[in-house]
Amino acid sequence: MHIKSLFYFFKEALRGIVRNGWMSIASMGVVSITLLILGSFVVLSFNVDLVTHDLKEDVQIVLYIDEKANEGTRAVLHSKLVAHPQVSEVRFVDKEEAMGRLKEKLGDRSRLLEGYEKPEDNPLRDSYELRTSIPEEISAVAAQIESYPGVAEVDYGSGVVEPLFQFTGLVRWIGLAFMAGLAVTTVFLIAHTIRLTVYVRRKEIMIMKYVGATDWFIRWPFLFEGLILGLIGAVIPVIVIFYGYQAAALWMRSNIYFVSLLPPEKIVEKVVKILLPLGVALGIVGSTISVRRFLRV
Repeated sequence: MHIKSLFYFFKEALRGIVRNGWMSIASMGVVSITLLILGSFVVLSFNVDLVTHDLKEDVQIVLYIDEKANEGTRAVLHSKLVAHPQVSEVRFVDKEEAMGRLKEKLGDRSRLLEGYEKPEDNPLRDSYELRTSIPEEISAVAAQIESYPGVAEVDYGSGVVEPLFQFTGLVRWIGLAFMAGLAVTTVFLIAHTIRLTVYVRRKEIMIMKYVGATDWFIRWPFLFEGLILGLIGAVIPVIVIFYGYQAAALWMRSNIYFVSLLPPEKIVEKVVKILLPLGVALGIVGSTISVRRFLRV
């Protein structure tokens, strides 16, 4: 494809956009709204994944050893835990270490534990801290190891971990549903815009065909038109999301400082990589549908 041809296609695409006026603006608006909603869910999803990842790092199974278990039972328990295919980390915590942790957590109130320093007076139990290869399977693993010999109790935050993983999945599915519905609307409107351009230029297209213009030479300006509509429609939500997220992140740091968020620079980088190609793809798909269905050349 020659440079002159590219300039011609680009110029004709711009002419088509200007000629259609409000229809072009409506197409870009729908692309922008679609990608703004999608981008918002992308931002939410990335930050939920960040929070979930931080929480997953803290999610573990605490297995308390039965005080009546003898050394043989404890050895069998340890070997079964190490051999479990879904357990990635096994750490033994004796009751002296557990007492030290408890004192550290209590801080100034650690004096409440005075008199429990001696091993025979320590009311805490030896335990194992376990991490699973797949955090979402923690409840299933906990149920399996609960029946192991020498186990007194298994604790993994039941009732908190499961809703967390369900919420993460729900956010993703809602985002995909919105994207699919609005993407169909966007493609339809862009296709309608391009069809209008084809109809307005039908006599010109017929003459071009008579003088020997190829089908693709006639089609390219419409593809460029869809590409430009999709690209402009994608740039707008990227700008809105960047400045909106920057303001939201600043407010979160001032008011809800314990919640960690991705920095705006990383967010806009991720959003650009998703929204710009998607906007261009929507525009090209819309124009392709229109050209195939309505351009009789």
